[in-house]
Amino acid sequence: MSHVPQAWAGLVDDAAIFPPGDAALPDAVAAYVERRGEWYADLVGPLVVRDTDLPEVPHDVPVSVVLSSGAGVVEGVATLATRKGLRVVGLEVAVRDLDDPAGNVRRIGTALDALRDQDAVSDAVRDTAVYIELPQTDPGPDWLAAADAVAEAEAHLKFRTGGVEAHLFPPAATVAAWIDAALDRETSFKCTAGLHHAVRHRDHATGFEQLGFLNVLLATRAAFDGASRDEVAEVLDDRYANDLVALARQSDLAGARRWFTSYGSCSISEPLDELVGLGLLEVPHE
Repeated sequence: MSHVPQAWAGLVDDAAIFPPGDAALPDAVAAYVERRGEWYADLVGPLVVRDTDLPEVPHDVPVSVVLSSGAGVVEGVATLATRKGLRVVGLEVAVRDLDDPAGNVRRIGTALDALRDQDAVSDAVRDTAVYIELPQTDPGPDWLAAADAVAEAEAHLKFRTGGVEAHLFPPAATVAAWIDAALDRETSFKCTAGLHHAVRHRDHATGFEQLGFLNVLLATRAAFDGASRDEVAEVLDDRYANDLVALARQSDLAGARRWFTSYGSCSISEPLDELVGLGLLEVPHE
């Protein structure tokens, strides 16, 4: 029996091997497997790995695979995953052609269509969820055309909400526009980087302004309920934990997860401890 409510189940993808965690793959796999027996195990989604890591991934660990070079490696990754019997539950690919992002997405879509027609690829791999990361810019015409192409390919969006430099943390207005674009196309999304904590804050070590994953989830709920883009940005900018917790208690967060599916984090303990500390996740009694 799961002790994690639907609102939080699978929220955190285990990205331990990526910065700033940079865990060695064997250590990340061992921690993932060991966590299966913990009461909070269902908080965690798949282990996020690079396509170059696949030869070393155990067949019984669900993985979301970050593709190293776009559409060109889709077939090879799918073939290797099928041959090894891997539990690939996601493919993640970034748009690299910033001059023609929609064309880049369409090329990815063509590769996915070819993959789905291959008899040599297992059904599980053929039908896996695909997340396409769009550029970290305000949604202008080219960006929106790329989002259209993602929807047409029946893929999902991926938004980068942080990184190792200040400019990689997008302002609330930009993220609000991304969420609006996703919902307008009825396309779910995941986030990556920068959401280590529940509530928006300024990181003491780096001085970077960072979004909170609770902010993003509540903003998604607000956008779905018809809030304006400015109102959604206000939720993303809110740094008062008490206000956000009160809003969370009266919101259908499980419904919002239909759209904001998960985010990658190199730490599992940080979001877990904060959800418990805020009273949004209860530690079961022995």
